[in-house]
Amino acid sequence: MAVGIAISKTEEGAHYNGKITWLVLLSSIVAATGGLIFGYDTGVTGGVTSMEPFLKEFFPGVYRKMKRDSDISNYCKFDSQLLTTFTSSLYIAGLIASFFASPVTRALGRRASILIGGVSFIGGAALGGTARNVYMLIVGRILLGIGVGFTNQSVPLYLSEMAPPKYRGAFNIGFQLCVSIGALSAFLINYGTEKIAGGWGWRISLSMAAVPASILTVGGIFLPETPNSLIQHGHDIQTAKTMLKRIRGTDDVEAEFTDLLTASEASRKVERPFRKILERKYRPQLVMSIAIPFFQQVTGINVIAFYAPILFRTIGSGVSDSLLSSVIIAVVGTITTVLSMAIVDKLGRRALFHIGGVLMFVPQVMIGGVMAAKLGDRGGLSEGYSVLVLILICVYVAGFSVSWGPLGWLVTSEIFPLEIRSAAQSINVAVGFFFIFVVAQTFLAMLCRMKAAIFFFFAAWVAVMSGFVYVLLPETKDIPIEKMDAIWRKHWFWKRYVNGGENECEGIKIEMKKTVTSS
Repeated sequence: MAVGIAISKTEEGAHYNGKITWLVLLSSIVAATGGLIFGYDTGVTGGVTSMEPFLKEFFPGVYRKMKRDSDISNYCKFDSQLLTTFTSSLYIAGLIASFFASPVTRALGRRASILIGGVSFIGGAALGGTARNVYMLIVGRILLGIGVGFTNQSVPLYLSEMAPPKYRGAFNIGFQLCVSIGALSAFLINYGTEKIAGGWGWRISLSMAAVPASILTVGGIFLPETPNSLIQHGHDIQTAKTMLKRIRGTDDVEAEFTDLLTASEASRKVERPFRKILERKYRPQLVMSIAIPFFQQVTGINVIAFYAPILFRTIGSGVSDSLLSSVIIAVVGTITTVLSMAIVDKLGRRALFHIGGVLMFVPQVMIGGVMAAKLGDRGGLSEGYSVLVLILICVYVAGFSVSWGPLGWLVTSEIFPLEIRSAAQSINVAVGFFFIFVVAQTFLAMLCRMKAAIFFFFAAWVAVMSGFVYVLLPETKDIPIEKMDAIWRKHWFWKRYVNGGENECEGIKIEMKKTVTSS
């Protein structure tokens, strides 16, 4: 059964027929819940590390500084390498896991990586919720990192390959929407569990991570594999074609199927994709797989995601007020992610990047100015200025959630040709995890030393990344995923790198058309 939304002719002239079918819709919803586990873990960490019973049991040094040492600056109360190791250990594990995920995804398919990620995350949640010492906490975080590494590598690819080209943006942003919903759920649970008498509410917060992981794991068992993956793994061509007909809701899939076969034939000839991506003709994809996740992290968003409750405690809020502020921020992020989903395939990727850049840059400069002028080493902000900071952070989060949040996953999942797709996505995920790790590991120390200037630091990076998009990133809206190489051949800068491989691709395409005709 199909939902009655027809797919029109693409800008590149390829007639990709079909409808948004229930199979695609339900499969994408299940796969996108991989974002729930990432968002939940990101959101739960900052809340738990602001709870006094948790700090008292596992990080007594931080607890003593916060409660007893009045000589320590507001900006330095939470500066602890052990505390930041707890937060960031997940991301170094995710970085390493993403490279193991690439051969698994390439050899066994997207669904296998999704299942491995879900099972690992369930184990990490169980260890975290029952932890008796800091080592159990960190081992649990490592298992969570393995889970996130596998799902972040495979889920965006799955969504982009299943989605019709005309609606690929909206489908892929479903991943970021689930990230936002996961973070909002974590903040709400933290706000409730912090009030539990006896100080054990943090165990519920950490254990609840198993819920979205279980949804993903059970649902993943029933996920169909993408036609791209079926062809890549040597299945019968007719099986892949039948699957393509099912997910598009039409028998007329010749144009799209020909492009899939062309991409698959090129992919089969590549034995070492990590070496292949270093070739000159893949230079734009290599640059984007490094630059986009790097820029996504130096927006400063994970400062908010990890440490929002700690940040609000820094400016003088109580525990409950800081957690409530985090809930408000998460609601704003979720709503604006839905907005991004609604308009990304109409306005295009570049327009949203530019809008988001302005909405992030201005509030960060203003927050830095307020904190520099009004928050010293002692005391706190007045109620009025605290509300102003909260409003500015909400504007900043809205800017991120409409642009770099979802588009950082979308653009990198749609620009890679099949022969290097798993390798490029692994680089993309690994770079993201590396810089999440760096930000998580250094932020509290940077806050202590740079104080309010840290917001000017991140604002400067927002200006740089906005210029990068304006100059070097072409528009990908409406372009079929297996015809994406055309945007680089037309780009004023990248065409000097990619035009050399055009003849080879055309030769493969002619051969594949003959194969399709004969089948």
